[in-house]
Amino acid sequence: MTGSREAYQKLAEMLTADLAPRAVEEEAFGQQRYALWVRTFLAAQPDLRELYDWGWDEFRAIEAELIAEAKAQGGSVPEVLALLASPDAPGTLHSREAFAAWLQELLEAATERLDGVYFDIPAPLRRIESRLTTSSGIAYTGPSRDLTRPGRVWWSLPEDAASFPTWYAYSTAYHEGVPGHHLHLGSEVCRGGLGQRLNLLGGLSGSQEGWALYAERFMDELGLYEQPGARLGYLYMQLLRAARVVLDIGLHLRLPMPSGDRSLWTPDAALKLLRDRCHQGPYASAELARYLGRPGQALAYKVGERVWLAGRSSFPGDRRRFHRQALELGSLGLDQLTAALQGDRATLVHRRKTSRAPHL
Repeated sequence: MTGSREAYQKLAEMLTADLAPRAVEEEAFGQQRYALWVRTFLAAQPDLRELYDWGWDEFRAIEAELIAEAKAQGGSVPEVLALLASPDAPGTLHSREAFAAWLQELLEAATERLDGVYFDIPAPLRRIESRLTTSSGIAYTGPSRDLTRPGRVWWSLPEDAASFPTWYAYSTAYHEGVPGHHLHLGSEVCRGGLGQRLNLLGGLSGSQEGWALYAERFMDELGLYEQPGARLGYLYMQLLRAARVVLDIGLHLRLPMPSGDRSLWTPDAALKLLRDRCHQGPYASAELARYLGRPGQALAYKVGERVWLAGRSSFPGDRRRFHRQALELGSLGLDQLTAALQGDRATLVHRRKTSRAPHL
């Protein structure tokens, strides 16, 4: 741990002393460089202006739904969020151990509820573990190659906190666990082969994050955000994912904001939207840094979800059959995924032949 701290400290010093003075003043990457980054994360070359307009339509629709959900709970969005943050709010837990137990129970309950009805979950993936950490972020790690170690959802909680709300965590647990990353990435481990090795190198963000966001939506379609504040938490996160499409493209292409005066997007304007309309509070600046420092990646969630939803809408079978065939595809670039989901049987057959594994 000490060595890691020293290494990061040296990296920070190098970035500050050596690279920062050479940085350009313009934050935007511009059309040509930005398109390369988008292709890196999506493995597709979408119409960025069309995506920008679509992202704003999605943002406004989700925002209206979020406002309506808050009103049904008795207030404005900021008022309801403040109530849910209270130590006495329904669903709030009061120890790290209680949160770990809650998360483990939620992951197992989702597996039990979905297996054999909407998904065919392989036996090795019916095991999943929750792990708490004090490091930053929430993440999923897949099973070991021999399937002796199960997939794990890692959740960061502050050590000094006295209460731990759960209203925001349901959709994220479904995103990282079941039916999200655990089924998508875990299925590739079960099959073995090239797909698993590619994921060790970082995988393909569009199909992976898109599937996980589709998983959040699917649980809403089933009406499973039943707990106090859970559906508001789902919409709260959906709103941020739509904002990412607008801000990531808008900032790097220097597009006009969708407002009356048509002024161009700036980091200050983006920060204002994140704080005032996405309700991100102290997390807004970190979100903005993500878009400016890693252009294109933030598109993966909503754009990937859009591809999965379009594929399902044109699929001739029921949802269980769609999910079975979708998970057999593994991680593809979004252009490949679009072709496969639209009925490119050659792609489907090729993927099955090259990703078959003995574990199942």
